[in-house]
Amino acid sequence: MNKWVQSPPWLLGFLVLCALAVAAFIVNMTMEPIHPGSTWGIAYGIGALAAFGVVLLHSLRRRTLRFQKLGRSWMYLQIHVYGGALFLLLVFMHSGFSVPTGVHTWWLWFLSIWVVGSGLLGIVIQKWIPTVLTSGLRVEIHYDRAGELIKAIRQRCEKLIAKSDPRLKGFYTDHVAPSLGGTNPRLTYFFDITGGIHTRIKPFGHVRPHLSGADKTTLDAVQELFTSKLEIDAHCTLQRALRGWLVLHIPVSIVMTALLGVHLFSVMYY
Repeated sequence: MNKWVQSPPWLLGFLVLCALAVAAFIVNMTMEPIHPGSTWGIAYGIGALAAFGVVLLHSLRRRTLRFQKLGRSWMYLQIHVYGGALFLLLVFMHSGFSVPTGVHTWWLWFLSIWVVGSGLLGIVIQKWIPTVLTSGLRVEIHYDRAGELIKAIRQRCEKLIAKSDPRLKGFYTDHVAPSLGGTNPRLTYFFDITGGIHTRIKPFGHVRPHLSGADKTTLDAVQELFTSKLEIDAHCTLQRALRGWLVLHIPVSIVMTALLGVHLFSVMYY
């Protein structure tokens, strides 16, 4: 199965719908100018509202037991993704592919783009990050246990360093200890986990020739623990992105839904 497209038939169906919608829009333009108040503009607005209603089925299924018996969650996710993209296309068609001038409609138009765009970003993140995590890391952690694991690593390092040579203690104090106070997210982990970790442990190789045999053994043990800590940092960096994108998507979706309700009410009663 393709990594990015779970179901080619769904994608094909979506592209066919988009092509038909755009073709209809082109034909309609030859008949009359299209704007939100025109006949076809209103029709596309109704279509966008219908698509948005279908998109909400995914949320309803997650929160309502009755919907959980009606089809697989995978199907509802496909409806959510492709229905959201179709909704945005119909919003553009509703406005005649022009930027609304009213404050309320401009915000509704802008938030529609934001919600669909952040949703597509979430799809990319959810498909990309798990692959990155499994390709470059030896350890697997639960996000909420990161602090506990780092504390244990720090305690073990301090126990190893306690009776070591002053040069090793100085190296530990300057280059290792500052990183053991908590998680340290780094942008580089999004692109090259192995390279990012390798860069951080290079100083171990610089100090090694200056240590005795016993201290070299201690250094190796500390390096192993420090590498595990860096892998925890990488996990937290990427898992935080997995969780954080929802902040960009869900609250804005709620605001957009409220604005859509106000817009619908104003159109129907004013």
